[in-house]
Amino acid sequence: MRYRPPTGFRMPDRRTATEFWVVRHGESTWNADGRYQGQTDVPLSHIGILQAAALAERLTGGHFDAVYTSDLTRASRTAEAVAERLSGQPTVQAEPGLREIDVGELGGLVVADIKRQYPEYLRDLQADPWGTRRPGGESMADLFARCGETFGRLRGRHAGGRVLVFTHGGVVRVAVGLALGGVPGHAWARLSVTNTSITRVLLGEDSGTLLGFNDDAHLEDLIEATEADDVLGQAP
Repeated sequence: MRYRPPTGFRMPDRRTATEFWVVRHGESTWNADGRYQGQTDVPLSHIGILQAAALAERLTGGHFDAVYTSDLTRASRTAEAVAERLSGQPTVQAEPGLREIDVGELGGLVVADIKRQYPEYLRDLQADPWGTRRPGGESMADLFARCGETFGRLRGRHAGGRVLVFTHGGVVRVAVGLALGGVPGHAWARLSVTNTSITRVLLGEDSGTLLGFNDDAHLEDLIEATEADDVLGQAP
């Protein structure tokens, strides 16, 4: 039976829209330590390497028109582990616009440090998780604008194609927001994104849809699948 979208909803045209498979990087050493990292270049942990290998096994032989990654090591190493198992072993292209939210002065701190040093920031974040900037850094609104422009460029470059993107928890949330036409401000903290999970979105020029969210079935046999990241006001 032919799929009929809900009344009033216009599905993106598959001939011109781009299907993005958006992957969060494997666990980093600072994820494991409970430290906010943002755009600090932190390597994968031992668990993160295993997570990337599990994802590579799952996607072995898969075909993508292009593979892009944040230029931060935890994302690019995850991308390289997977790309060598894909059909045609595509080149991994670095895209700085896919970097995580800039956490500014919070970089390297753990939750206890932030609670002690930045109580006003945490109060502001609770009241306005969308518009509150990290001290010396970005807000979710800033991240959405920056990464939304990047996804727009990639969509135009690969119209009608399927693209694999390796990035960060905050950027996965941006992709969801683009697909849904926005996400209520207080809902961002409820979008839990595990390490190496796959989120699939179809983005057209003026419409989008969410095809799948936070798929981490390949991690079932691993002990750790870290959900915490730099977007939330809880754990990093």
